[in-house]
Amino acid sequence: MEIIYADNYIVVCLKPCGVLSTDEPGGLPDLLRAELGTENIRTVHRLDRVVGGMMLLARTRHAASDLGKQIMEEGIGKEYLAVVEGCPAEEKGSMRDYLRRDKAEKKTYVSPVADENTQEALLDYEVLERRGEFSAVRIRLHTGRTHQIRAQFSSRGLPLVGDKKYGSGGKCNIALWSYGLDFHHPKFGERMSLSHMPPDEYPWNLFECFKQRLSE
Repeated sequence: MEIIYADNYIVVCLKPCGVLSTDEPGGLPDLLRAELGTENIRTVHRLDRVVGGMMLLARTRHAASDLGKQIMEEGIGKEYLAVVEGCPAEEKGSMRDYLRRDKAEKKTYVSPVADENTQEALLDYEVLERRGEFSAVRIRLHTGRTHQIRAQFSSRGLPLVGDKKYGSGGKCNIALWSYGLDFHHPKFGERMSLSHMPPDEYPWNLFECFKQRLSE
């Protein structure tokens, strides 16, 4: 368990791929309790089980409440890195869709119309580098829908490498990484900005942009 930052109020760590982010036996909070020797670990946001990277957790009830409010008011910035099959038509842009969640399939679909069964989803993206049939992309989320990034890119013929659920043929871990978090400290109020690059493995290691810290 790699801890990026910790104090008496919050902890930021790297969630390994394959570990649940929710509070249940074997989940990330459970692992952190064992690592830090404390029971005071509370989740404030989620990552898909197959996705790795930065996660922010609270260590007090007040911190959990404050961070939860920040999430509701878009006060927490979330940035992701991804490798997709193909290349977006524009180097920079936004994706705005209405998403429908199929609970039986555990899958999210882009809907052609908005209704009571859909939720609006918005993200911004930037193509960082192209390498053959793949593209490295930086993403900033404005909404946090289940499987949002995976569904929105896949619907445009750009599945994330390794994401078999949404159409990729890649035989690797899903190429989606929680890269950056920025938020106000729930106790002291200062703005914090933390980031961490993805692991040095395929397909990340195909790209020069992932071999050094990205410029802000």
